[in-house]
Amino acid sequence: MKRINTYILGGMLSLAVCVSCDSGFDEMNINPIALTDVEPVFQLNSAIVSSAPTYGNLSYETTIVKQMITPFSGVGAAANFNQDNRNVAAGNWENGYRNLIKNLVDVINRTQDDPAQANLYHIARIWRAFAFMVLTDTYGDIPYFGAGQGYLENVSNPVYDAQEAIYADLLNELEGASSALDPAGQPVPGEVLYGGDITKWKRLGNSLLLRAAMRLSKVDPGKAADYAARAVAGGVMESNDDNAIIRHNANFNNPIGSQLNGGQSAFYYLTEDFVDYLKMNDDPRLTSIAVRYIGATSGADQTEGLADRSVDVQIGMPQGYDNTTVSEAVAASGLASLWDYSQLDRTRMADPQAPSFLVTHAQTRLLLAEAAVRGWISDDAAALYADGVRAHMQQLAAYGGGTAIGEDAITTYLAAHPLDAGAALEQINTEYWVASFLNGPEAFANFRRSGYPELTPNPYPGSDLQSENFIRRITYPDSELNVNQENVQQAITRQGPDLLDTRVWWDIP
Repeated sequence: MKRINTYILGGMLSLAVCVSCDSGFDEMNINPIALTDVEPVFQLNSAIVSSAPTYGNLSYETTIVKQMITPFSGVGAAANFNQDNRNVAAGNWENGYRNLIKNLVDVINRTQDDPAQANLYHIARIWRAFAFMVLTDTYGDIPYFGAGQGYLENVSNPVYDAQEAIYADLLNELEGASSALDPAGQPVPGEVLYGGDITKWKRLGNSLLLRAAMRLSKVDPGKAADYAARAVAGGVMESNDDNAIIRHNANFNNPIGSQLNGGQSAFYYLTEDFVDYLKMNDDPRLTSIAVRYIGATSGADQTEGLADRSVDVQIGMPQGYDNTTVSEAVAASGLASLWDYSQLDRTRMADPQAPSFLVTHAQTRLLLAEAAVRGWISDDAAALYADGVRAHMQQLAAYGGGTAIGEDAITTYLAAHPLDAGAALEQINTEYWVASFLNGPEAFANFRRSGYPELTPNPYPGSDLQSENFIRRITYPDSELNVNQENVQQAITRQGPDLLDTRVWWDIP
């Protein structure tokens, strides 16, 4: 009992002490130098930098459109085997909602009622539309109107909205935000994409409006034509100076370059389809993109001493094989091993500090060329097509390391490949495929939308595809199936099975 009494007495004394020192307790638990608020422009910048295509898009989008391929299985196996790998498939979702939408919705909420921050508000609306286009084009029906509202409105399980409704709002948002931007209004210093240049943001917004309009070319050509004309009237990108570029540095590395210069350096190769197309057309861009380590028999052999960047030696890896069965193709090509195939040059375009191009003058000109072919705008389709090809070839100089293409080579290529009126849509969209290299989500979206280039399906046996020759969408992440099951199921009921075969709303046969 003596010990118990002592314990109780000690507890009473402690209680008395706590009561007596309660004054100022709250203040003592506040860090006086901790951040209590974040500037909205910093949140915008975080969303912009996080928009760079990630390494995961090599596993799906870039492989689906047959630009790159890995023959290796394991945790990264995905489109190389037409396989539904939900861990990889979740990449766009997790990055989009956690790093982009969350920040952008908060910026919009904090600036929408402040006239002094009107330009920042409209910029955030434009970039939010960009982020949502990637998400809905990847997955189809997604949380849109209620997304990012967890903190603001306590919406923890947002409803999935139909892609048709999402695109209707995206078109309105892009047109409204672009037209509302005021170059004479309050500047946005510190913004990383254009350094606060409001005129360039207006051109970006209208170029995205054109991109969104063209997504509807099959499903609603009337609306597509209407909004394409509105984008042109609003003013789209005029040169490569208007390109939306993430300029990476030592602090913010290119996600693809970081992986291809790290543990994945010997895993990914340029595909046979991509290399053969560029070689067949004497396309000078191949010398900027490719390297082959002649005679390499392992990843360790892929050294500068064996590097050859000349066009004639480049050999792309065919799809349909794994790292064992590819030996048949290796022998047929007379190569030393699978490590002897052509790769994306990781010292140049895949350098860790290489830029990421998200929306470009080249892409915009090619979309305008298609709109002109369809009679939706009155401009000269052939001139727009040539401008687009030229712009992409000139764009490559931004990578450095000998990637620049001389004007003579550009002129020679264009003279040999003028726009053919009888095959204009195929030509334009095949060039769009090349111009979107390394921007997997955009290359994948336009391939489904346009049907070009005409590619042969990946013949790998044991495909998860059930009814389609190509993957048409990426499946929802397991996290959503576990925590937001009711809303996911409503989307599946409306859109179709949660499979790689299911087409999104605008992707009609």
